[in-house]
Amino acid sequence: MSKVIEFRPAPSRDSGHRRETLLRFAARHSPRYTSYPTAPHFHDGVTGETVAGWLEALPPNEAVSLYLHIPYCHTLCWYCGCNTTATQKRAPIAAYVDPLLAEIDRIADRLPARMRVSHLAFGGGTPTILSERDLDRIMARLHARFDLEAGAEISIEIDPREFDTTLAPALAAHGVTRASTGIQTFDLKTQRAINRIQSLDITRRAFDRLREAGIADINADVLYGLPHQTCESSEATAKDVLSLEPSRLAVFGYAHVPHMKAHQRLIPDKTLPGPAERLDQADVMDDVFCTAGFERVGIDHYARVDDAMALASRAGTLRRNFQGYTTDRAETLIGIGASSISRTPSGYVQNHTGVRMWRDSLDKGELPVARGVALSAEDRYRGAIIEQLMTQLSVDLDAVSQIHARPVPDVDLSELEAAGIVTRTGSHLAIHPDYRPLARLAAAAFDTYLTGSSARHSVSV
Repeated sequence: MSKVIEFRPAPSRDSGHRRETLLRFAARHSPRYTSYPTAPHFHDGVTGETVAGWLEALPPNEAVSLYLHIPYCHTLCWYCGCNTTATQKRAPIAAYVDPLLAEIDRIADRLPARMRVSHLAFGGGTPTILSERDLDRIMARLHARFDLEAGAEISIEIDPREFDTTLAPALAAHGVTRASTGIQTFDLKTQRAINRIQSLDITRRAFDRLREAGIADINADVLYGLPHQTCESSEATAKDVLSLEPSRLAVFGYAHVPHMKAHQRLIPDKTLPGPAERLDQADVMDDVFCTAGFERVGIDHYARVDDAMALASRAGTLRRNFQGYTTDRAETLIGIGASSISRTPSGYVQNHTGVRMWRDSLDKGELPVARGVALSAEDRYRGAIIEQLMTQLSVDLDAVSQIHARPVPDVDLSELEAAGIVTRTGSHLAIHPDYRPLARLAAAAFDTYLTGSSARHSVSV
């Protein structure tokens, strides 16, 4: 039986001042802050042996989180910024599994004990490009080397266009509890412009098969700022997405970076909406989702009020990592697969991005580490402030400073305060909900002040 969607009035906005303020600040740049320090601070001074020491030093009684990256898709979407390769052949995908199993073993051999796993995520690429046999082998190896906790969340990303619905029972049998589906837009003109034709019916079929298999928690990702996208098509997509009854929503602005992703050159600049149109599209979708009863989470997510992410947001336990917003509380996230990123209490590390270099490293008996960064006490302090701003849109500077035994930073946020973006009460700072995407600018101000240099890895707000 379908859930009844409770519609309620959308949050009120001072359209004039708010619109002018958002447009004025939106062109500024700041990091995404899915980590701190951010990825451009990673360097090749962190080696496989460095990381082996970090793994060996982990507290043996604490649970860890695992992320497995599958860098293959059947077709390449022209908007995509992920590390993936398009292939219609089975051979590269099948050949990826053996080194992935080897990396699982290599990591487990370096851990101080047989570790418990509280959260397991498959990402990509398109992880459901794996065959049922591939998935069986990977899950068997994980169970052989780790203990998955009862109730551990196991999530997987899905492309509804290529989803073999017969795979749904296999996913459920392996304990998958959450699926994340890429939608982006249902507007056909925009779909053609991004090389991703995906109907509502195809998407609904994937949702239905997952639910029939017992996987009830399904997320949906949508974009604004795509070529030929309009407010009307954004609103229509948002309403169609609601008809699928997702648990969570991620609403991202398309980042056009053809200098970094060559395939984005297939999207002509002239087809892209400008800043004002992007803002209007984001607002239209925000209105639709909030009116339907979804709660805003962080800077760009929404969740049903009874979803674990909404509960974590209200409880102040929401976290942020390279997978975005998460309810995962593990202090250690171990990335497995080409380009995957790990976080330990000692630092961050990224595997070789190219599959060949990643595999060659494993063939040599090494951990396939490309670069990383060790965490200092100052990094942890700055990271705590920035994560609070990005997840809770607020931070108590006095409380964080006491925990980390650091003086309260005297950061000049007067421009953001004068614009109504930031309010300050004593040592407590809060981002106005209407300006939540600008939380990254407040975070960047702390980053710059505390490090004495400009925040790196910048993208437009």
